[in-house]
Amino acid sequence: MKYEHIMVRYGEITTKGKNRRWFVNCLKQNLKSVLSDYPALGYWGNRDRLYINLNGENHEEILEKLPLVFGIHSFSLVLKTKRELEEIKNGALALIEGQYKSGDSFKVSAKRADKTFPLLTNEINYEVGSHILKNTDGLTVDVHSPDIDVRVEVREEAAYLSSRDYEGVGGLPAGASGKAVLMLSGGIDSPVAGYFAMKRGIELEAVHFFSPPYTSERAKQKVIELARRLTVFGGRIRLHIVPFTEIQEAIQKQVPESYVMTSTRRMMLQIADKIREKHDALAIVTGESLGQVASQTLESMFAINDVTSTPIIRPLIASDKKDIISLAKQIGTHDTSILPYEDCCTIFTPPSPATKPKLEKAQRFESFLDFEPMILKAVERTELVELSAASEEEFDDLF
Repeated sequence: MKYEHIMVRYGEITTKGKNRRWFVNCLKQNLKSVLSDYPALGYWGNRDRLYINLNGENHEEILEKLPLVFGIHSFSLVLKTKRELEEIKNGALALIEGQYKSGDSFKVSAKRADKTFPLLTNEINYEVGSHILKNTDGLTVDVHSPDIDVRVEVREEAAYLSSRDYEGVGGLPAGASGKAVLMLSGGIDSPVAGYFAMKRGIELEAVHFFSPPYTSERAKQKVIELARRLTVFGGRIRLHIVPFTEIQEAIQKQVPESYVMTSTRRMMLQIADKIREKHDALAIVTGESLGQVASQTLESMFAINDVTSTPIIRPLIASDKKDIISLAKQIGTHDTSILPYEDCCTIFTPPSPATKPKLEKAQRFESFLDFEPMILKAVERTELVELSAASEEEFDDLF
């Protein structure tokens, strides 16, 4: 059967009030970005549904992409008919004829969203079900556990018929909740943190710290592809690649070995905060998990956070590593994250970093050298890479 429309159900968006239109528009724009390879598609929406007019495009390919888009609760291929009983009956028959086999059971589940429609819900169920039974062989009715559930949704503009729901990822459309800066390393954790932030509607400006010649061009490319991978979930991402060599070398010379990690993170956070301010973002997102490494103890986070009053969002703060790895595999970032290209967080790691650094000591060690000009220069020389939604095929071909 050739379907002409896909019905998208919003889920959490339906709980919004006067700002619902904003969330719907964000979802529509994200869908257009993810489905940009299909220019013939048409989009329109109402209070609790968004519709995609296929206009001859391959519905199988589009169904594979929709489960990745945040803000979608579920979706279905639908037949659209006029709001007339005979049209609905014939459409339902055509829908079930294309998929049933002898011995299957079915039921009809009507939803009368438009209360002006002359038939009540049970009357629609009876009329449509009777028509199907009269015109098919080998089908029986089972209202409890049918093989096929023919759904009829009568709305003001048309009737929509479907027989299968596909599950969406839920959440809110990326970009609907404002903008934040994601501190993106080449590791496993930070892309997963970015995924969770996007799922709650955050638009990301990613920041990566690059320290040539200690880190290679392949390490840089690895992070670009991690950021690109996140775009398949419905949003564009701008990646800011910060030249960090000068600052990292200065820290290595000036700060005692046990405090190198603490000072490095403090400088990174200051730079990320300046980039946040420059691009009108409202928060900073990190991949920190409490106690996982020396820089992620409460004492370390207290000493590091002192450099900014900007809200720090830590989606993984209470997550176990095995759970983070599992989700990284699920969203497709794991295999890229484990590629053996070091980033600046690992090249100068001391053998015994302070796990309970004192803020006063970190401030005193850094006070003997003016880091501010180096920070401003690094921000000024930051490279910008703009990334849009990548297809699965594009991503698989990168390595």
